[in-house]
Amino acid sequence: MVMAIDVHVRDLRYFVAVAEELHFTRAAERLYVSQPALSKQVRALERQLGVELFRRDPQGVTLTGAGEALLPHARRVLDAWSQGSAALEAARAAARGTLVVGMSTSPGRGGLLPAIRSRFTAGHPNTVLLLRQVSWADATAGLADGDADVAFVWLPLPDADRYGWTVIARESRLVALPETHRLASQPEIDFTDLMDEPFLALPASAGPLRDHWLALEERAGRPARIGAEIASTEETYEALVAGLGVCLVATGNAPLISLGGVVTRPVRGLSPSRYALAWRREDAGRPLVRAYAEVCRRVAGGE
Repeated sequence: MVMAIDVHVRDLRYFVAVAEELHFTRAAERLYVSQPALSKQVRALERQLGVELFRRDPQGVTLTGAGEALLPHARRVLDAWSQGSAALEAARAAARGTLVVGMSTSPGRGGLLPAIRSRFTAGHPNTVLLLRQVSWADATAGLADGDADVAFVWLPLPDADRYGWTVIARESRLVALPETHRLASQPEIDFTDLMDEPFLALPASAGPLRDHWLALEERAGRPARIGAEIASTEETYEALVAGLGVCLVATGNAPLISLGGVVTRPVRGLSPSRYALAWRREDAGRPLVRAYAEVCRRVAGGE
């Protein structure tokens, strides 16, 4: 008698990542999940299937015979699922006649968004633009899970090879801090003076973007102190007022949190931030995606 087993696509994705990396920590970094969570999920999959997929010993991780047998089929399932998801999203877009634009931070920036909407709508009067606000926990603003066709994002993106983008703004990174902070009276702050401060951090799922806003590249290997995690403008402001930490913020976003009790200051020694319109690479040939990206390039370039 053959027993029917329902396995989630996520579990197969986890299995394939470990099988290809043969290292749980590297696989977890690739998937942007914690190593304990990944190990737990793979163990659960093995229990569900009734077989061991990996041998775990001090020398490393290797596939068992069962794991080797499953791997090519798991890859085919994931490829088919990816193609099916893309086809479904294309069918949805065609049926509803819309272009879904994701964002976690509104690209106001001197009327940028209204100008893009106006020019795009003039050239595509029958297309509906649907704006979708996404939590900061998703650094791709809806692209990764297919909820958005294009998205306004901050670079760098997790799993960057999956996406194409055009940069529409480069802005200095300021530091936001309580107005009672010891450095708040300085007109400009050197980053070295902030190294030991607790920082507000994006969720771990933001991957390299979390690292960017913690300025890990400028810390020369010194880890950042995390005072709290934040996933929205409101959470950021409340954490700042509560004195849980300081945070870096793009110049264009400074007015969103420079309210009562919070100030922003220029920082010496930091590279600028990059704000971009991004899309999935497999969608680069879609007419609406291509047209929206071109409008963004023209508006950002002042044409």
